[in-house]
Amino acid sequence: MDKKAIVTGGSKGIGLEIVLSLLREGVEVYYLCRTQGPSKEQICELTQAEPYMVHWIACDLNNSEELEKTLDTILEKERKIDILVNNAGITKDGLIMRMSDQQWDEVLKVNLTSAFITCRKVGRQMASNRGGAIVNIASVVGITGNAGQTNYAASKAGLIGFSKSLAKELASRSVRVNVVAPGFIATDMSAVLPDNVKESINLQIPLKRMGEAKEVANVVTFLCSDLASYITGEVIKVDGGMVM
Repeated sequence: MDKKAIVTGGSKGIGLEIVLSLLREGVEVYYLCRTQGPSKEQICELTQAEPYMVHWIACDLNNSEELEKTLDTILEKERKIDILVNNAGITKDGLIMRMSDQQWDEVLKVNLTSAFITCRKVGRQMASNRGGAIVNIASVVGITGNAGQTNYAASKAGLIGFSKSLAKELASRSVRVNVVAPGFIATDMSAVLPDNVKESINLQIPLKRMGEAKEVANVVTFLCSDLASYITGEVIKVDGGMVM
């Protein structure tokens, strides 16, 4: 209760479920993304939160200058941010022999550089206030690799190494930094896959099903809470046992 959070990429999928989960716990949430997703009225209806508790700010995470200005605006208004969740992520898949510099640069910029910028700015405030929780959303692909996703895997593996290093830097200031690495999660993108592809994916997962976005959000919310007060520098997979 009475905590404030910034979530990047909160308009749909895992990001939206994180926003909804935090709101249900009484956290005031600023979520940054290019599109709003559900209206404020719809979000409040889903969570029974008061309208003042949720704020969408249009922001292109691929634009570092715009992201910096957006964060400055929030931090000028809010003297204490308790929670930061870096969820924003994109894919630009392709075999490396056919991958353009732009495909590489865009994925690294949104998935990794944006987290560096938000952690640098918000982490400074958290360190000054001697408390806070940062959760970065990676992927099991950052652990195992995946053909056709060298850019995405590099960004998520980089995010894991970045988070572990940051956890060591900020621990003395009581700021915790953890990573959640989802596996196959049912989203709008996976919904359009043919049934035989979905069946093939499920065969790779010991629990024999894709995860739900809210199952990832539940872990994120736990890590942001005081229940996880002695957890930092961890990578928690939410993958149905796919990567053990």
